[in-house]
Amino acid sequence: MFDLMPRRRRFGKEVVSLRDEMDNLFNRFFDMDLPVPRRLFGDGEWAPRVDVIEGKGEITVKAEIPGCEAKDIEVKLDGRTLTISGEKKQEKEAKDENFHRVERTYGSFCRMVELPGEVNPEEIDATYKKGVLKLVFKKTRETEAKKIEIKTG
Repeated sequence: MFDLMPRRRRFGKEVVSLRDEMDNLFNRFFDMDLPVPRRLFGDGEWAPRVDVIEGKGEITVKAEIPGCEAKDIEVKLDGRTLTISGEKKQEKEAKDENFHRVERTYGSFCRMVELPGEVNPEEIDATYKKGVLKLVFKKTRETEAKKIEIKTG
């Protein structure tokens, strides 16, 4: 089917397809459940995993931040951009013990997510329980698909 399209149109779709493939490659790499070397992100930096769920009248964001205190987490909303940042502190330093493997992460974190719709910044419900931060945003308006009728001559 693409052979019937002019070359300039086909080129645009190839670039978009390449960009999508590169985005998927990076997303798969950083979402792996393997211990990623700390030097890749810098010492003490990590990012919590986030779920964004859109309902009819609200948007819910859940972020896994185990081992943090609520007072060490900061949440900011700037338009549709949500920023979750903070620091996960190490429990204690063991001086007389030998570590054979360290996989738990400590240090500062920052995660930015764009919300799928406009929300009311005054109506946000934020809770932190069992290592999961849950944010519920009220939408400011419903975005429904509207069929547009085309008139002829």
